[in-house]
Amino acid sequence: MARVAPRFGRVEPRRQARSYLLGLLSPLADKNGWTLAEAAGDRTPDRMQRLLNRAQWDADALRDDLYDFAAEHVGDPDGVLIVDETGFLKKGVKSAGVQRQYSGTAGRVENCQLGVFLAYSSPRGRVLLDRELYLPRTWCDDLARRREAGIGDAVRFATKPALGLQMLARAVDGGLPAKWVTGDEAYGKDGKFRLWLQQRRISYVLAVASNQKIPTERGSARADALAAAAPALAWKRRSCGDGVKGPRVYDWAVATLPDTGTAEHGRTRWLLVRRNIAKPNELAYYLCYGPDGTSDEELIRVAGTRWAIEECFQTSKHETGLDHYQVRRYDAWYRHITLVMVAHAFLAVTAATAEKGALQGIGTASSPSPSARSDVSWHT
Repeated sequence: MARVAPRFGRVEPRRQARSYLLGLLSPLADKNGWTLAEAAGDRTPDRMQRLLNRAQWDADALRDDLYDFAAEHVGDPDGVLIVDETGFLKKGVKSAGVQRQYSGTAGRVENCQLGVFLAYSSPRGRVLLDRELYLPRTWCDDLARRREAGIGDAVRFATKPALGLQMLARAVDGGLPAKWVTGDEAYGKDGKFRLWLQQRRISYVLAVASNQKIPTERGSARADALAAAAPALAWKRRSCGDGVKGPRVYDWAVATLPDTGTAEHGRTRWLLVRRNIAKPNELAYYLCYGPDGTSDEELIRVAGTRWAIEECFQTSKHETGLDHYQVRRYDAWYRHITLVMVAHAFLAVTAATAEKGALQGIGTASSPSPSARSDVSWHT
């Protein structure tokens, strides 16, 4: 708190922010305005609501402090930046950005808000770093609704991948040590997203759909068609990291993709395929880009790191109240979410410090075998 206290200026919001953070870190079942106020000894939630809605402080400046905290405590040259979204189920139509839309959290179309997040994972720990509230185009085009929710004129419609790039730019420009970027199909299928990373020479492992068109020496082919042609020797059984129940083990195949003029000198593109051992017909696909000579094991490790952001979502929702807020205004959403990320980072750094060496890598590679002929060069 001493580190971030100057962001709150006057003593009253500073004390209230401390009470808010302590409430988020407490074992309360629900962490809304009323319960946080009761934990702080307040008779009403007015002070908590004032902190989120009317007090003078900059949530983005607090986020910048969080960047510095993360770089200091969990920063590592092998760090991975992870982009993903999570849904917040809501009632009514007044909360900024709320509407009926697909929520991966719920697995269906629900009345909800969607937040796009950036997480950071390294051998030293994992934290949520940044956040952007997704505003559907219907919201951006409705002036009256925008004003009621406190959405400023400068806010324009942006796709989820575009919001992800805004956060990645802040992280990279801020000097956070990160070697890789990973994300799910929503980001992997976006050509502008991948091109931006390549132009910045940022390595990535991004999930794509089975019908993703991939350039080969014989023309474009679908990802699943290429995988079907992979020789038996291309498949390797590897762990992509530890989960709650132990190592996450799958069969993996990697193919080097031909140079189509999009990769710079010293950089290579790959197709990575993951196959479920128990359900061999269940495959996942990743487009990868990185330095020449990157090992298959490194690509597999980064693909597995994407689960770190899901663990961050689960922990921050269960432990620090990420989805417990009761605010409608656009700026209040950012304030609550940023305070939650600060509380979550405190817990994550404390846990990482107490459990050094708990994060495990993956096994060593087997000796290479002669490669087979195919539309792409499979690693065997």
